[in-house]
Amino acid sequence: MQKLFFILLFSVFSICSAKEIHPYHVGSVEFNYNSKSETFEISGKFFLDDLENALKEKYGKAVHFNDATYKSQINAYLIQYCDVYLKLKADNKFLKIKYLGYEEDSESVNIYLESEKVIHPKKVETAVSFLYNLFDDQMNIVHIIVNGNRKSQRLNYPDRYLYQNF
Repeated sequence: MQKLFFILLFSVFSICSAKEIHPYHVGSVEFNYNSKSETFEISGKFFLDDLENALKEKYGKAVHFNDATYKSQINAYLIQYCDVYLKLKADNKFLKIKYLGYEEDSESVNIYLESEKVIHPKKVETAVSFLYNLFDDQMNIVHIIVNGNRKSQRLNYPDRYLYQNF
């Protein structure tokens, strides 16, 4: 059932983004614990136009994905944006998160981050509020994976917190 939901979610990404305007504001963020590096590998996927508009709303200057002249400005904005709208705690300790970069295609943007090291987390807490500065109907699907155990939940604006025990 869960797998079907995620297939449908990414179908919405594909179908809705084929139009200039899409009726849903949805994104996903995955926190995947890598036991070898002892870090959380974090990735987010958002509609390209929504993220452009959220960055413009937040920082007052338009940027355009798929235009190389904006790459350094987009990276600077995303470092700041992720710092504000994404938090991670493991076993009651806030983890520092490092922005690694982004990739875009004609419809969506993938953002990549990595946490500082943490050994075998048992309790994971996240605060995810991407695009909440722009849409009051934003939905973020959050996945937390520790030792192959995947727990997922949908967060609808204004909900931003997810707590999971492993």
